[in-house]
Amino acid sequence: MASKIRNIAVLTSGGDAPGMNACIRAVVRAAIYHGITPYGVYDGFNGLINNDIKELGYFDVSNILQNGGTILATARCKEFHDVAFREKAHQNLKDRNIDALITIGGDGTFMGARIFSKEFGYPVIGIPGTIDNDINGTDYSIGFDTALNTIINSVDNIRDTAASHHRIFLVEVMGNNSGVLALYAAAASGAREVFMPEKKEDLNEIRDKVKQAIDANRSSIIIVSEGDEVGGAKELYKFLASHHMEEKIRVSVLGHIQRGGRPTFRDRLNATLFGEKAVTALLKGSSNVMVGIQNGELCLNDILVSQEAKPIQNMDYLKLIRKLSVY
Repeated sequence: MASKIRNIAVLTSGGDAPGMNACIRAVVRAAIYHGITPYGVYDGFNGLINNDIKELGYFDVSNILQNGGTILATARCKEFHDVAFREKAHQNLKDRNIDALITIGGDGTFMGARIFSKEFGYPVIGIPGTIDNDINGTDYSIGFDTALNTIINSVDNIRDTAASHHRIFLVEVMGNNSGVLALYAAAASGAREVFMPEKKEDLNEIRDKVKQAIDANRSSIIIVSEGDEVGGAKELYKFLASHHMEEKIRVSVLGHIQRGGRPTFRDRLNATLFGEKAVTALLKGSSNVMVGIQNGELCLNDILVSQEAKPIQNMDYLKLIRKLSVY
């Protein structure tokens, strides 16, 4: 297999995540180290279809490790669901003598990569890059740690206003259908409560807890995952407002601020490790697998594993949050 790999391509797909640039850099530099020519695909799978592919050199990835976003740009691609467009993408790679593909993204990216790999017998390696950290088969995905730090810094700032006005703030965070961002952020920021898709809540209990804070003239932070069954922070606000609490409650939706910013140490290191591991895995003959990290060790898992629902680790954080919010 090693003798067959002469050129490889790398792309980023789906939502951007801090650390993607560090991963691109690692892929490019590792490829060059092994005598392989690296190519960058622009705008995700769209770039494969549109032949927007460029050879990358050593200096093309200089001074990008510290930057958020992705120099290759990213997008979602509906056309890639159509076999005719996948055939076009495959032909574009063949025409350039590109022998393998590395895809950085989330579960949608991996699904497209898996189909592509199986359909054409084409070597593909997936690297988990999503702030949601909802990819099964890895403890951390690129961008998760930075997003958590962004949320915590934002909550710290919101808490100043909440305390000054004795208000309850409902802070909505991203996460798609996973509550891991909300849970970890709530535990680390001293939130009074957290709403997440994985746990059905008794709204009347929450109402009573909020009323207790209002009656005691205390400020509180409640973290709400965007994928929560309540419908997010705005819907929770409507419920509490229906019980005449609107005067003391405010909503803050953090939105896409969570995706940006300079990657943290953990995201830079993991991204670098993942990128180098993906290249060496290709050279050893691996395909249709994803790079991950479990229990502090780099690992390779069948890319199918990423399509399984990832159970939330450390659900005991929920008990901790509630134990420490009693007064």
